[in-house]
Amino acid sequence: VFHTVSLDKVLRESIRKFRGDFIMKKLRLEYTAIDDTIVSDEKWLSFVVEQILSNALKYTDEGAVTISLEEPKTLCISDTGIGIAPEDLPQIFEKGYTGSNGHVNKQASGLGLYLCRRICDRLGIAISIVSEVEKGTTVRLDLDQRRTVWK
Repeated sequence: VFHTVSLDKVLRESIRKFRGDFIMKKLRLEYTAIDDTIVSDEKWLSFVVEQILSNALKYTDEGAVTISLEEPKTLCISDTGIGIAPEDLPQIFEKGYTGSNGHVNKQASGLGLYLCRRICDRLGIAISIVSEVEKGTTVRLDLDQRRTVWK
């Protein structure tokens, strides 16, 4: 169901679900309220944000998770985690692909990012990931509404 969605509301509710994980792992959350809205399906947008936060927490042992908005309207979720090997990056959105980190972390199913890509495609959101081993990962969600495709 598409309607006007407050990004701050979606992000705060998602962050709230993981607050115990942040505390337990002693990770900083760097987030300043994002006073912006988009037209989207709130439930599925929340699923994508929560999956990205879950991955950031799963693969980050120290440092921080940062949530910010880049111009014109790109939501960025970055972590200081173990990063993704360059040879794994081209396949991370494939169904069942876990890469080298997934083999080390037995919790990985290879479905989270696959579902994120599928959902983002349906919501008209471009999703991209840049990462450097031992430095961290940044997931970008291009929320520019001019490219929304209704499917």
